[in-house]
Amino acid sequence: MSSPDGACGPPQEAAGTPARRLLGVPRQRRRSAANRTGTAAAAKDTRAAGRAARREARRAAAGTLAFVESPVQLLNVLEWAYGAQATSLTVVVLAPHDPMTRGQLRRMAELAREEGFSVRWEEARGGAAAPLRTIGGLTPRLRRAGRVVIGDPFSRYVQLLLTLTRARDLVVVDDGTATMEFITQLANGERLVRWHRHGGGRGPRDLLFAPFSAAARRRLAPAPEGGRRTVGLFTSMPVEPPPGIRVLSNEFAWTRRRFGPPRLTRGTDIVGTSLVETGVVDPDRYLGAVAALARVHGATRYFAHRRETAAKLHRIATETGLQVVRPDLPLELIARRGPVGRLIISFPSTVVHTLPLALTGTGVGVAVCDIDPTWLTSKASPRAEGFLSGVTGSARGVRRLPATPVRDP
Repeated sequence: MSSPDGACGPPQEAAGTPARRLLGVPRQRRRSAANRTGTAAAAKDTRAAGRAARREARRAAAGTLAFVESPVQLLNVLEWAYGAQATSLTVVVLAPHDPMTRGQLRRMAELAREEGFSVRWEEARGGAAAPLRTIGGLTPRLRRAGRVVIGDPFSRYVQLLLTLTRARDLVVVDDGTATMEFITQLANGERLVRWHRHGGGRGPRDLLFAPFSAAARRRLAPAPEGGRRTVGLFTSMPVEPPPGIRVLSNEFAWTRRRFGPPRLTRGTDIVGTSLVETGVVDPDRYLGAVAALARVHGATRYFAHRRETAAKLHRIATETGLQVVRPDLPLELIARRGPVGRLIISFPSTVVHTLPLALTGTGVGVAVCDIDPTWLTSKASPRAEGFLSGVTGSARGVRRLPATPVRDP
């Protein structure tokens, strides 16, 4: 049949007549409801994976901003970056006043630069105008950052900065044993207060800062189910975080790759703490305990904590005969680099958890000496005894020593 204009065309179908199947083309089968559901679910998963990939790409492009205030925090940022294979990382050092801490931070900053990371040194406490200047200079970077890493959730500086960031991925790295207290308070919905503070932090400055502290605590808490914000914890401490916080174990892989193994000496080394400086332990009791440990275990060196005072260290050197060493790096790196004694003795502190990991396979033993309750001062927090006992009792791979008897001063 020809069309009205004379052109040839396909035959016309009558209304209601089913379409004819073309020869050589297989009949299309109707999909079952199950197939349609499975296809829809697969498509949904594909879209979700695509969104996650795009978020990760945006986060990688925006980069990671890490805030540190101590050498141990910076060490743990480097450990986290090594495990996470982070590349676009800027470390912001909020420099403290203490000369020993500043010196160790500068050495750690050199190591961070050697690893290919950017380091920004901020004199965050250099005068009355320093906080405003520091925060003003960091705000644009905070707005752009896709991920923020912090080392001290108790820091007022860090808490204030957390209220300014739009990052949806927050990571907390260890600030020593304080991580254990942070997780406990976060799980119980408590205010973030350092364990050794007496009185619970209710002074005028605490009350003035309370809104910022509460906002930071909400940012660090797990997001509601389905929320886009994530909170991670990178730790070597034995903690039980609340649901919703993902935990990554710090095994000190970067430290073991970068340093050592150490040369071992025949002597014993004692690790100092800042328990006297924080008002927890009586100075005479502490000195007596150090002298007793040196005598009983044949110790020859005393590795000073960066916060120990010169007057206290002078007394230790003159009254015990120990060689006082002031490390230029965190003890985990010093011990791994060596030389180091075959036995390291510490009071309850971070190193009883970190040194066994950093020194794995070296033959170095780690021991922890309990704090006798009679050594505590009247200014010590009511939580001090329980917290220190928990630090000792939860340490893995260490030898536990009883509190050394100390003669009355």
